[in-house]
Amino acid sequence: MDRPTNRDLAPSKNSESQGAALALKLARNAAPLRTEPGCASPLERDSYTSTALAEVLDRATHAYMAKATMGLSPASLMGAYLDWLTHLTASPGKRLQLVEKSFRKVLRLQRYAMTCALRGAEHDGSASLCVEPLPQDSRFSAPAWQQFPFNVFYQSHLLAQQWWHVATTGVPGVSAQHERAVEFAARQILDIFAPSNFVLTNPEVLTATYQEMGQNFVRGFQNFLDDWDRAVSGKPPVGAENFRPGKGVAVTPGKVVYRNRLMELIQYTPTTDEVHKEPILIVPAWIMKYYILDLSPRNSLVKYLVDNGFTVFVISWKNPDPADRDLGLEDYRKLGVLSALDVISAILPDRQIHGVGYCLGGTMLAITAAALARNTGSPFASLSFLAAQIDFEEPGELQLFIDESQLRFLEDMMWEQGFLDAKQMSGAFQMLRSNDLIWSRNMREYMLGERAPMNDLMAWNADSTRLPYRMHSQYLRRLYLNNDLAEGRFDVDGEPVQVSDIRVPIFCVATQKDHVAPWRSVYKWNRLADTAVTFVLGAGGHNTGIVAAPDDQRSRYQIATRSDHDFQISAETWAAEVPERKGSWWAEWVHWLGEKSSGDCAPPSLGAAEQSLPPLADAPGSYVHMK
Repeated sequence: MDRPTNRDLAPSKNSESQGAALALKLARNAAPLRTEPGCASPLERDSYTSTALAEVLDRATHAYMAKATMGLSPASLMGAYLDWLTHLTASPGKRLQLVEKSFRKVLRLQRYAMTCALRGAEHDGSASLCVEPLPQDSRFSAPAWQQFPFNVFYQSHLLAQQWWHVATTGVPGVSAQHERAVEFAARQILDIFAPSNFVLTNPEVLTATYQEMGQNFVRGFQNFLDDWDRAVSGKPPVGAENFRPGKGVAVTPGKVVYRNRLMELIQYTPTTDEVHKEPILIVPAWIMKYYILDLSPRNSLVKYLVDNGFTVFVISWKNPDPADRDLGLEDYRKLGVLSALDVISAILPDRQIHGVGYCLGGTMLAITAAALARNTGSPFASLSFLAAQIDFEEPGELQLFIDESQLRFLEDMMWEQGFLDAKQMSGAFQMLRSNDLIWSRNMREYMLGERAPMNDLMAWNADSTRLPYRMHSQYLRRLYLNNDLAEGRFDVDGEPVQVSDIRVPIFCVATQKDHVAPWRSVYKWNRLADTAVTFVLGAGGHNTGIVAAPDDQRSRYQIATRSDHDFQISAETWAAEVPERKGSWWAEWVHWLGEKSSGDCAPPSLGAAEQSLPPLADAPGSYVHMK
């Protein structure tokens, strides 16, 4: 493994004339880090001892509390609860409605229970259910749940969920943010007490226990001890050792052709006799390791692009540590995207580039492309955005964690340690899908004693990263809380950027079950972009919908292109009118990229030694291994 060191940007004696311009460009991108505007200097703070002491005490207290609350602000939750409770107390009509609904639901459950009891164990599920589970709720889908009394158990739980949803929503006077928070909290508490989480009320567990004479609990306890040991010692999950970068995943051949303090740029080895003239630059999110796009060969989007005749470059971000606490969004733009563009232009001069951004990397790519289009003209032949938002007005359930109180709490937690830890970040995402990621998993692994076999995507998901304090604070405040980019207030080099300045064709992918970048939010590219947009809605979630291997028979997608003068339609209308197709959207994308390319040429060399850019190491490089 190569030791990650900053690349010496000074030109060598043999290549001074060729590399000087590139060195100067990259050096400008690596400008010294700046402090936040409006922040007092250390000397000024020291002159106000009491103020400084109060600030340190408050921040330290919040940071300590955050360790026990998984980063959730108690003040934010309490404010939402009091807002709801106060307005519910002052709404007698709403309370009468809830009393009426509770009586009706109790009577409905009594009738259902009596019908099922009379039919007894021979009940075939023909009695009308009180309430149908939601399509995404698979906890009670097993046939055993339709037998008495377990059908009554789960029906009573679903009725309680339904009642609490009505109780926590539609209360006059409650703010939308507080309503979402209270409804979410009530749902989380109810999910804890679901009958599927307890041995005596779960027919699947009882059946397995009877058939195996309790051996399922023995295996489950062994699984629990193993998971506990790995969590305490910082080891990866069972089986993840078979999917380490460079061994099992991230094995597409290539070279690291550039490295700075924030990223490594990987250029992949061509596999075709000719390649498209325009190379591809992939900008992944820095909240994840880049190899989500280069998993095992079957699931590797990078390999798929290379095998279809594209020259592919990918940014591999450094996993930040406390020393990187002051890295901000501007540093990711300059040291990341702009530096990568400069290096690619040095290796392949006079070529336009197909830009590709995934998640947060797509948001940064959009900011960079808009700024370049405003100032110097676009270097891009096309832009593709995978599950990437530019309008954060409706970011889905993640919005539950975005208000002033919550952000201040997070900032204080990051202030103490210099970064947002992956475990703290994953807690919020797990709660968004607690039924699948927490309770169903616990039931399967600890009560049934069954281990889901490890795969490449699961192993990648466990290989988590951190986020620098300053960048994450800017990201949440400027994009999520204030929505500065969509509303034209996001400044780059002192001037606001407009996404509408982007004039190159756009290929945009969203996924139906995405909890991170909800597809209706991603769809707003059609409203904000002033160019032709090809929009794809795929099946799956934020990761599974993007890693849609061509041989996956479950893959589905919808695709349509809107020109810059077409009439705007709503997301719901689009989904209803565009026909569904079978298969992976990857083939559609490769065809689209080919149409936006200008022809073929011989494959380029890896790196450019004459431009002071010789290959530094084999892919996947060194930054991907940083823990």
